[in-house]
Amino acid sequence: GVYNGTSELQLERMSVYFNEGSGDKYVPRAVLVDLEPGTMDAVRAGPFGQLFRPDNFVFGQSGA
Repeated sequence: GVYNGTSELQLERMSVYFNEGSGDKYVPRAVLVDLEPGTMDAVRAGPFGQLFRPDNFVFGQSGA
């Protein structure tokens, strides 16, 4: 995502929760874990799914 704020302090501390990518885009520092792959598919298909890197999703086998 792109930072849309006006606070210099917030921008200064973005690295606490986000990694900065190319073009001033920020990627959340997160690991999403679930035993059901369908849940992860729903997150990826949702409005925020493109914010996360694909290797941040960890899931088990269906029916685990």
